[in-house]
Amino acid sequence: MCCQKVRITLCAKGLEWDAVSVNLFQGEQYDPDYLKLNPKGVVPTLVHDGKPVTESTLICEYIDKVFPDPPLMPADPWQCSRAKFWSKTVDEGLFEGVVVISFSAMFRERMKNAPEDVRRARFQNVGDPRRRDRTKSTLEQGVQSPIVLQGIYAYEKAFKILEETLAEGGPWIIGDTPTLADIALMPFTARLDWLGLIDIWLADRPHCRDWWAMAQEWPSYRRGLADLVTEEEIAEMQEHGPKLKDDISELLESLRDGSWNS
Repeated sequence: MCCQKVRITLCAKGLEWDAVSVNLFQGEQYDPDYLKLNPKGVVPTLVHDGKPVTESTLICEYIDKVFPDPPLMPADPWQCSRAKFWSKTVDEGLFEGVVVISFSAMFRERMKNAPEDVRRARFQNVGDPRRRDRTKSTLEQGVQSPIVLQGIYAYEKAFKILEETLAEGGPWIIGDTPTLADIALMPFTARLDWLGLIDIWLADRPHCRDWWAMAQEWPSYRRGLADLVTEEEIAEMQEHGPKLKDDISELLESLRDGSWNS
């Protein structure tokens, strides 16, 4: 998803780029040559003028600064801070949320069925204890992992604020044109949609639904994300995602009524 928001940003600027694939499931992000570019072992990495830029939020802001037309951030400082709030919301909550929901839906069984040496190598490659614990928890417990509950809460909080924000203005998050705020949310909303889970959060949020319908028609979203997802990938998400719907709906209801803490 982080690569997707960078591609949307590149498309919004009318830029061309050369893509280099990094297979996360095979652990290619931990290859020594890649770690020289990105010491954290994450994707994406933008190499511009021979210099690497890491962290998707920083990459998008870098692109907007280096290629200022059309602008993707408001000129007004207060509005700019409002736009950055959504990047922070993604980085501090939705990213981990969508990772663990997606893992529980699609990759958990694949990992459980992998040979022991493959699983062991996967965990040994993860240098970050927090990322290791996240993967182990979702591998062992699936959607019942407390980390998945945290991800469900992150989405609930984000969509609640988004509904209120759009009700006060719109049609985009910061007024009349899309900004990096909208771009930040698009991949994380798209993943829930393809997993067949989006209505769990948006059923009673009409402004969010209208925003998402508009976002899907934005040419930069289509070129930078939707058109690049294969039919096979969509079919896999549509096959596995709905299997979690009842459990996630129940967990979300427990967050809304407070019973999760009883």
